[in-house]
Amino acid sequence: MTITSGLGQAFYLGGYDLSGDTGSADNISSPLNTQDITAISGRAVRRLGLLRDGAISWMSYFNPALAAAHSVLSTLPTTDRHLMWATGSTLGNPAACMVGKQIGYDGTRAQDGSFTLKVDAQANAYGLEWCQLLTAGQRTDTTATNGTSLDLGAGSTTFGLQAYLQVLSFTGTSCTIALQESSDNGAGDAFAAVTGGAFTAVTAAPQAQRIQTARTQTVERYLRVATTGTFSNIVFLVAVNRNPVAVNF
Repeated sequence: MTITSGLGQAFYLGGYDLSGDTGSADNISSPLNTQDITAISGRAVRRLGLLRDGAISWMSYFNPALAAAHSVLSTLPTTDRHLMWATGSTLGNPAACMVGKQIGYDGTRAQDGSFTLKVDAQANAYGLEWCQLLTAGQRTDTTATNGTSLDLGAGSTTFGLQAYLQVLSFTGTSCTIALQESSDNGAGDAFAAVTGGAFTAVTAAPQAQRIQTARTQTVERYLRVATTGTFSNIVFLVAVNRNPVAVNF
């Protein structure tokens, strides 16, 4: 993958596409707390890694239209919000995903007449995770579909995965969105369901979800997203993080 710019990015919050109302990302971070354990006999600082964290801060334009930025952000809920900052709309593009609390919705009216708002979100329970898009940006299914697979490389891993879902719109009774895996892209090893890799069935939108598998679960090299159910239209995104090392949440 070559170096890219910040053009063509997208931002989703709780199943709402806020890309057109967002001017910039001021901070996308995943800091790690540390504990200083330097002994008096030491000649350099020693530290232990502690709790992981996450934060996303952005500048929003004032858009009071229905289901636009103002109606979504001005409610300032005390419950968790699901955020996904996608660096592109190609399968495999990195996406910063986080479950967190929204902190503030602070407006600034400049002398030139411009009106912008600063919004922050702080991670809750899981920190910020850099995932890969398992859909090519927004995916629209009108019937049960097996999506294009993503090659995660380096064979299988044994530390499970986490996945994030943003559902922008839905028409129908129910749709189950699930991850499937194969060791060779289905050539000899048919795609099969990832254990613990199905999101709760979607019956309404907008909404967002996060799932995680067992911490010691084997995850194969190729992953794809499959939809099943009774529906005529669903627009959604999925991002996944297959763990290369052991993690705990």
